[in-house]
Amino acid sequence: MLLAANGGAVQTPRPAFFFAQGVVGVMIASFLPRSIFAEIGADWPIFLIGVLSTIAAASFLGWLLTRSRVLPGTTAIWGSSPGAATAMTLMSENFGADLRLVAFMQYTRVACCAIVAALAARLFGTPVVHTTMASQAWSTEGVVAALAIALVGSFLGVRLRIPGGGLLLPMAISVVVALTGVAPLALPAPVLVLGYAVLGWGIGMRFTPDVLRHAARAVPRVLGSILALIAICGGFGFALVAFAGVDPLTAYLATSPGGADSVSIIAASTKVDMPFVLAMQVARFVLVVIVGPAQARLLSRSAALAEA
Repeated sequence: MLLAANGGAVQTPRPAFFFAQGVVGVMIASFLPRSIFAEIGADWPIFLIGVLSTIAAASFLGWLLTRSRVLPGTTAIWGSSPGAATAMTLMSENFGADLRLVAFMQYTRVACCAIVAALAARLFGTPVVHTTMASQAWSTEGVVAALAIALVGSFLGVRLRIPGGGLLLPMAISVVVALTGVAPLALPAPVLVLGYAVLGWGIGMRFTPDVLRHAARAVPRVLGSILALIAICGGFGFALVAFAGVDPLTAYLATSPGGADSVSIIAASTKVDMPFVLAMQVARFVLVVIVGPAQARLLSRSAALAEA
């Protein structure tokens, strides 16, 4: 962003950018434990209400920002989607939103949610003492399979002109492979780091001085919206404690509107119901990815009619 704003932009090759999307798609699928359907099925009313409540609150706040014309077009709606930050950012461009401002909103929310969740875990959680740092085991077969899905899936997703296909098609293939156990999938840390770096470079280089000035003007309202969403989701977490008997920190982390990856890392460092937290976060992520495009179009039309 700093380089681009000062005239030093170096464009990312499109094949590399799409391949990085495929890597992230495979990574997201790797978060899905095989027990997720059993976990959700055992308490499906709680999951349904928890997921839909968070999405409804985020959608309403995005609709308000759209009506106030803080950000152009459908940008505020895409930027307000809870969870799935990378997916929403990458998909938004195919539906008329400003990818740069969506990224600004999404990652500001992720950062705020991560800070608040980390503070909550620090204040109210019981730390888990780890005697060893166990790294995820991976094999050559798993790495080759994951990279092949990322490469072929992202190429086909773009070639077939699927909206957000560079991310969504590799993710869909990986979900099927991971849940059926057809083949192991593994992405070593250096591959993930490189993928995130390419995406960060590709998105950051699209920022211009005008876009940065627009983002700066929107900061107060965007931050207000984010803090309001965190507070509302905290209320949903309190409802889980009061009516479902879930312990407070588990309830808060499960309903946190941050990313599943950051929340799961925080949850792993405390004594919480990890399967419950992960299942709630992943269920919301999947629903947001599925309904996101249709929801953005519906809310955009609604905001336009309300202004007319």
